[in-house]
Amino acid sequence: MGGAGFVPGNLNLKKSAGNPNLAYNMKDNLLFKADEANLAYEVSATQIPAMVGGSVADLYMTKGHIREPHWHPNAWELDVVIEGRVIVSILNPDTSQLINNSAGPGQVVFIPMGWLHWITPVTDRTHLHLFFNSSQVENAEVSDFLRTTPSEVFKLSYNIDPALISAALAPIKAVNETVFVGPPASSGSSRPTGTGASGNQAGTSTGGDISPMNGSMRSRAGGTYTLPNPPQPTVNIKRR
Repeated sequence: MGGAGFVPGNLNLKKSAGNPNLAYNMKDNLLFKADEANLAYEVSATQIPAMVGGSVADLYMTKGHIREPHWHPNAWELDVVIEGRVIVSILNPDTSQLINNSAGPGQVVFIPMGWLHWITPVTDRTHLHLFFNSSQVENAEVSDFLRTTPSEVFKLSYNIDPALISAALAPIKAVNETVFVGPPASSGSSRPTGTGASGNQAGTSTGGDISPMNGSMRSRAGGTYTLPNPPQPTVNIKRR
């Protein structure tokens, strides 16, 4: 989990090596693609070696899709909304409380390292910039947990019938890969994925306030619209 946190100097820059690669076309490195409107690009130290201690992703999603629940073991995340409106849901592990943050253009949501979270589009089209304090971000995706965990574990842990959980998880197991942006493709259809952090190295290449979740939001133009079945700001998960 190296390359995370505050970096005190330009560790990857050597004066004797000449000018480093400091520019990159983000769309040259596809992180993931569900379809033409739901995809993500990434730039890390793989593409720009001098970029120690940080990386960035470019995420596009449409309404009816979701950036699946996941966490980053080695990085915090800062989500900056460029277009549309999203709900960034974060589970606080210290209080077992689910926090739903609504954000529109120019607004940001911060996610501490290791905290479970997901992103849900509210408007038809959304575009976000995601910043991380790690040169190589690690993703722990819940779809991987669900499709690889034996059914008997759900029975022992939560008293869920193995047959029921197997049937419920069939759509995830059918694609047999990380979902990343849900819902997963139907069985038998292709679902292209990107290169992720192993993509090409760089050469020189060419709002209003965050509103409470009360079912009504201010749009960028100052109007309002209503959310279908809006979630509450927080949901307390009681511990025994």
